[in-house]
Amino acid sequence: MSSSAGLPEGRIAEGEAQANVKGQATGQSCIDCHGADGNQPLDETYPKLGGQYYDYIEHALVQYRDGRREHALMSQQAATLDDQQIADLAAYFASRPSQLRDLHGAH
Repeated sequence: MSSSAGLPEGRIAEGEAQANVKGQATGQSCIDCHGADGNQPLDETYPKLGGQYYDYIEHALVQYRDGRREHALMSQQAATLDDQQIADLAAYFASRPSQLRDLHGAH
């Protein structure tokens, strides 16, 4: 996967491994909170990441890391990620099956 933000090319296998690493700040991994394929969040308010656009995941993680987007857990989790780790995580979750749905016309 290539980056629109100038990050290195994402690697799916490395992203899967990174998704299982426990963060120092929270003791949780991506998988712990979002599920193995990013489709079974621990809490219904957590987003499903499986099949999400690569650029969206990449952008969100950079924003959390750089303090331009804040969340009690995600800001801490992303704080120590480097550009390659972010690209790899984005590639992994983007490659997973999607359960996302378009809400156009839902209301």
